Amino acid sequence: MTAKKKWSADVTEHSDAMDLEDHVFESDDAKKIAASLKRSAEHSHRRKAEPFQSAMSMLNFYINRAGKNLPDERKKVLEKAKDELRVAFGREKQD
Repeated sequence: MTAKKKWSADVTEHSDAMDLEDHVFESDDAKKIAASLKRSAEHSHRRKAEPFQSAMSMLNFYINRAGKNLPDERKKVLEKAKDELRVAFGREKQD
């Protein structure tokens, strides 16, 4: 495994942003991903920003680090998770 892959995996697992549930990004259910991120953000004592911002940042980080290696179906689920996360925090969906 290359140093780059280890670096991003390490950030996801040990970030000071918040504590994530195991395999959160592997679910095929966008609502489950959003609910898990919301729980993690609200219960984390290590995050530095507001819960919504921390949760959305971690989701964006995961999507961005996967880049071109992220299959279209996974990307669709994760992009839908962004909308579900906005709903979970009482924010408006973006078009």
